[in-house]
Amino acid sequence: MDNLAVLSLLAIAPILLVGVLLAGLRWPAKYAMPVGYAVTVLIALTVWKMHPEAVAAATIEGLIIAVTLLYIVFGALLLLATVIGSGAMSTIRAGFTSISPDRRVQAIIIGWLFGSFIEGASGFGTPAAVVAPLMLALGFPAMAAVMVGLIIQSTPVSFGAVGTPMIVGVGSGLKDGAGVDERVAELGLTYDGYVAHIATEVAIIHAICGLLIPLIIAVMLTGFFGERRSFAEGLKIWPFALYASVAMTVPYVIVAVLAGPEFPALIGGLVGLALVMFTSSKGFLMPKETFDFGPRTSWEERWMGKVDIDHLYVGKKKMSMVVAWMPYVIIALLLLATRLIDPIKAALTSAAPWVSIPFTNILGTEISTTWQLLYSPGTVFIVTVLITYLLHRMSAEQIKSTWKVAGGQIFGTAVALLFALPLVRLLIRSGPDFTASGLASMPVTLAEGAAAVAGANWPLISPWIGALGAFVAGSNTVSNLTFSLFQFATGQEIGVTPDTVVATQAVGGAGGNPIAIHNIVAASATVGLLGREGDLIRKTALVTAYYCLTAGVIGYLMIYGVGLHAGLIQGIFLVALLVGLVVWMRRRDSLLVAAD
Repeated sequence: MDNLAVLSLLAIAPILLVGVLLAGLRWPAKYAMPVGYAVTVLIALTVWKMHPEAVAAATIEGLIIAVTLLYIVFGALLLLATVIGSGAMSTIRAGFTSISPDRRVQAIIIGWLFGSFIEGASGFGTPAAVVAPLMLALGFPAMAAVMVGLIIQSTPVSFGAVGTPMIVGVGSGLKDGAGVDERVAELGLTYDGYVAHIATEVAIIHAICGLLIPLIIAVMLTGFFGERRSFAEGLKIWPFALYASVAMTVPYVIVAVLAGPEFPALIGGLVGLALVMFTSSKGFLMPKETFDFGPRTSWEERWMGKVDIDHLYVGKKKMSMVVAWMPYVIIALLLLATRLIDPIKAALTSAAPWVSIPFTNILGTEISTTWQLLYSPGTVFIVTVLITYLLHRMSAEQIKSTWKVAGGQIFGTAVALLFALPLVRLLIRSGPDFTASGLASMPVTLAEGAAAVAGANWPLISPWIGALGAFVAGSNTVSNLTFSLFQFATGQEIGVTPDTVVATQAVGGAGGNPIAIHNIVAASATVGLLGREGDLIRKTALVTAYYCLTAGVIGYLMIYGVGLHAGLIQGIFLVALLVGLVVWMRRRDSLLVAAD
């Protein structure tokens, strides 16, 4: 079969099916993902003519990766159980309340700023695994906590894990590609300098897209989880939200321009967190009206997780703010040390037994993967927990309880991930190396179909391809590895600047993280929220759509300039849509007030 349109439809069929089952029919992921996996196997065998041993090997590869992800989730759950059991969370809660009891402010500080810093240090879903449990313990509904943790995995993500999506994703994705060396020479750069050049454009696009993310967090928090379901209550915090956004994105762009792709998210998040925490403690731009969730008895059942927090603040011993926060300080320091200090990083990523566990040539194929056990954020979580046991002077009974609680919570998420990751690896491995058809892999085939339709308007579509890659793989890095060269070649084919097209790919890949299935499943597991993945996708898809639409407009204008063209039309539509939403929110709020 060589009909590109038909092949594109077949390539997207498993993704559409999973989306319909999760968001449309509200199936739990533990049911939707096995169905999606079965359909993917069927298409891979019959249409792509994937070798059966390759199907089995890709499935095993996915299972191995799923176990590595479950290890990270378990570490996050164990940390949550520890800071709760020791009483540290009571002190942390009191500290945030002293700055502001407003839940919108807390979500922006913890999610947007602290989460961006953690993303810059570690990446790979770690921010949600840290942020969501912390917010749950502060009294947020489980679904609200996960939603915030997912939304912030957008702007900082392209520079997560000390720049991995750019250095490895774009850098390795473009390496030795046709026309790349010529473009590098044309710009008078080294190859690393060329990747840094693309990273600068990525940072600029992200800074513009990310300007509204803290405000979006506030609006979605009040509209979906407030007692009055008033989106306008979130709008009222706009001065603080925009200030918090700029506090992160300005140093973020400066670092990208001056220092390259390693540190924008890390330093941007750290500078923003320090600045906003200080000014907030002085009352700067604090809202006059405090927003809080309604009584717990009024919360919908679907918001609730299985982690019991009713007992968190009763009978816990007192401790200083410094000691209470020390587990999170230790996490940050360990992540920085293991990612930035070369001898430590080299030791933890070596091929020595129990440092890295290799799975080479699975079932005799060329499919291989490695579990870097000691380099995993899961190990950082567990080491932090062991240190916390001593710092917080926890008893043997308390320690035993933390392992029992975390162990009991991890099993609920296993089924979904044990099917989601094999599905992902099958899609990615369905290329000519493992098939008899000679077809490009399913994601690349789908991208080729989209490019054939879009033509010169491709820059408006390219962010969506990045988001598709992130949705499927749960990783901006993998999305960039898969599509960077394709995006570069498409840019050259339509006669535009290929660097900017690749930049929109990277930004779209970050914007797709909030809807990545295994990110949602993993983050939900940390707060005991299972079977609600569809509800979350319905919410976070709004953020991904905003991000891809905005990135498309910015990329188009960077390439073609200002003029009467499709980019300007989409930009006008986007602005009109946002203005219309603001007007609707305010009118709706007026009706709610009148009804009260």
